[in-house]
Amino acid sequence: MNAYVQQNQPAGVPPLELTGERTLPDVPEENYWYRRHLAVYEWIAARAGGLRVLDMACGEGYGSDVLAGSASEVLGLEANPEAFEHARLRYVRPNLSFERGLVETFGEQGCFDAVVFLQTIEHVHDPTAVLRHLRSLLTPGGTVYVSTPNVLTLAPAGAERSGNPWHLVEYRASEFRSLCSGVFGSVELLGLFHARKLAVHAAALRLGWDFVHKRLGITKPFYDRFTPAISARDFALGHDKLDRALDFLAVCRV
Repeated sequence: MNAYVQQNQPAGVPPLELTGERTLPDVPEENYWYRRHLAVYEWIAARAGGLRVLDMACGEGYGSDVLAGSASEVLGLEANPEAFEHARLRYVRPNLSFERGLVETFGEQGCFDAVVFLQTIEHVHDPTAVLRHLRSLLTPGGTVYVSTPNVLTLAPAGAERSGNPWHLVEYRASEFRSLCSGVFGSVELLGLFHARKLAVHAAALRLGWDFVHKRLGITKPFYDRFTPAISARDFALGHDKLDRALDFLAVCRV
């Protein structure tokens, strides 16, 4: 099987191909990005106990499934027909459902205690309008969680953008905070950082590890073992040094 198609899917569940538009589990070479996204879903799930949650642009569905482990009810929304069908067939829980629809128009006012919108705001044409729509879906006291990559660490040094063809805009911390604060009265901005073995790996790179593994000829065997071993615990959220963050997570309340 192509290395960039999901492996070992349950019977009757069509595997998805990795296109760069969304991350996927069960693709060993993609594990870093999958775990990087999963870490944020798990952080939100720990705060979603007993809530009715909408997971906007849920993609393959793994995040909706994580949220359903603690929330009272989760609805995953996805526009892409292949991703929707995969999610519907793969993730089955009594409190989890999936629907097809567009983030700009889906839902009725005041229906959800929490709305999750991860790694998608950079894809939309009118982010302010989308945030206003998400705000309208909240019950009183509800929370919208929005994440996006940090252009300063995603793009090559000195470049204005990463070159990802799916991204319409990429944000610095101050820009992302300003966007969210224009819609919500309270915005807590966190950054996602490497932790545990990824922090050790980053330190090794600063000390010249890239030069060493190439000289020793062990680049492929090392990363063939290292990348699949990355877990969500190798990332951590924090408030400091946001310019160095991998991604931003805005916790937004009216």
